[in-house]
Amino acid sequence: MGLQDADADDAAFGTRIRSAILWRSGSQIVAQMLSWVVTLAVIRLLDPADYGLFAMTQVILNFATFLNGYGLVSALVQSETIGTHKLRQAFGIMLLLNGGLALAQLLIAPLAASYYDQPMVADLLRVQALLYLSTPFISIPEAIMGRAMDFRRPALVNLIAAMASAAVALTGALSGWGVWTLVWAPIAGFWVKGVGYVLATGFRPIPSFDFRGTGAMVAYGASLLGGQLFWIVQSQADIFIGGRVLEPHQLGLYAEALFLTQIFVSKFIPPLNDVAFPAYARMQKDPARIAWSFCKAVRLLLLISCPVYLGMAATAGPLVETLFGAKWRDMAPFVAILALAMPFMTLQVMFAPVSNALGRPGTTARVAAVGAVLMPAAFFIGIRFGAIGLAWAWLCAFPILTLITARMAGGPMGLRLIDLMRAAAPGLGCSLLMAAAVMAIDQVLPPLASPLRLGILVPAGALVFLAALTLCARGTLMELVALIVRRAPPVQAPA
Repeated sequence: MGLQDADADDAAFGTRIRSAILWRSGSQIVAQMLSWVVTLAVIRLLDPADYGLFAMTQVILNFATFLNGYGLVSALVQSETIGTHKLRQAFGIMLLLNGGLALAQLLIAPLAASYYDQPMVADLLRVQALLYLSTPFISIPEAIMGRAMDFRRPALVNLIAAMASAAVALTGALSGWGVWTLVWAPIAGFWVKGVGYVLATGFRPIPSFDFRGTGAMVAYGASLLGGQLFWIVQSQADIFIGGRVLEPHQLGLYAEALFLTQIFVSKFIPPLNDVAFPAYARMQKDPARIAWSFCKAVRLLLLISCPVYLGMAATAGPLVETLFGAKWRDMAPFVAILALAMPFMTLQVMFAPVSNALGRPGTTARVAAVGAVLMPAAFFIGIRFGAIGLAWAWLCAFPILTLITARMAGGPMGLRLIDLMRAAAPGLGCSLLMAAAVMAIDQVLPPLASPLRLGILVPAGALVFLAALTLCARGTLMELVALIVRRAPPVQAPA
C-alpha cells in the first residue's frame, strides 16, 4: 500500500469517527435535553426524600450490574470476526445471567430494606428487577452496531426511548406516584430501547445454550469483571455508607447534587467512549498514535466540560434555586463542592477505553481497585461531618485517583504526565479565569431573584471564557471549531 493510499484510508477512518461522534453525541444531547426538561419538572413535584429512597435502591442495582454480562459486548466488538452462532451464544449467556440477577434481587430486597431501615426499599427493588430482563435485547444489537461503527440507528432508537421514559416520568409525577415515578420511567425507557434495537438491527433474539467455543469470549468478559466490580464499590460507597447514617431528605440533597454535577461525565463521556473504544482498537499497534489522539480528546473535552463544571461551582446558589425550586435551596453547597471534583473525574474515566483497546483490561481493573480502596476510605472519614463531608471526600480524593490513573494507564501508550497537563491547560486555565470573574460580578450585584441573577452571571461567564480562550488558546478553539464544522480537505497538486 502506498503512502497516498494510507493517507486516504486514515482520512476515511477519521470521517467515520467524526460521523460516529456526531450521531452518538448529537442524539445523546437531544435526548438529554428532553430528559432534563422533564427531570426538572419532576424534581419540582417530588420531595428530596423520594430521591433519597431511590438512591438507596440504586446501590443494589449498580452493584448487580457488573454481573450483567456487558463485558461480552466488549469481547464481541474487539473480536476480529463474529457469526450468527456466536451472537446467539452470547444472547443465551446474557439471558441466563440477567434472569439470575432478577431472581437474586427479589431475594435480596428484604435484606436491603432492613439494612437501610426503610421498608419501602424492598418493594422498589422487586419491581426494578424488570430492568435486568431487558439487558440481553439491548446489549447484543448494540455490539452489532458498535462493530460497524453504526451509531445512526441506535441514535434514533435512543431518542424514542428517552421520549417514552420522559412521558412516563411526567405522567407519574403529575399523578402523585411519588418515588414510583423514578422506578417506572427507566423501566419504560429500557424496554423501548431493547425492542427498538432488535428491530433496527434485524437481530433474531433466539438464544443458543450450546456454549462450546465461547471460552475466549467469556474469558475476555470475565477479565473486565474485576474492574467493573471495583468501579461499583468506588462509585456506590458514598450512598451505601451515607444511607445508613443520613435521613432520606439529606441523602436526597446529596444524591441530586451528585446527579447534577455528574451530568456531563455520566451522560456525554460514555457515548464518546463507545466511539473511542473501537477507534483505539483500530490503532492498537501504534501506541504513539493512540497517545496523540488521547491528548487531543482530553484537550477538546476539557475545553467543553471545565467551563460547565466551574460555572456550576461559581453559580451554585442561583442555579439550584432556579432549576430545582426553593425547597432544594440547601443543595447549593453540595453542588459548589462536587462540581470542582468533576474535571478530574472526566479525565479519569477517559482512560478505560484506551486500556481495553490495547488489550490491557487488567490495567483498568488495577486502577479501579485503587479507587475501590481510596474513595470508600474518604467517604468513611467524610461521613463524620454529615452529608457535606461526602462532598468534600470527592474533592479531596478524586484528584489523587486521577493522578494514579494517569501513571498506571498512560504508561503502556507512552503518555507523559507533562503532555496530559498541557492538554488540560487550555480548558482548565480559561475556566478558572471565568469562575473568578463570575464570582467577582456576583459580589457586586444588588439583591435579585435567582433566575435574573443567573441570567446575568451565565452570559457574563461565557463572554469571559471566550475572551480568555481567544487570547490564551486560540489554536485549541480553532481545533474545536474544525471538529464541529466539517471542512473539505485541500486539493493536493499531483506529484
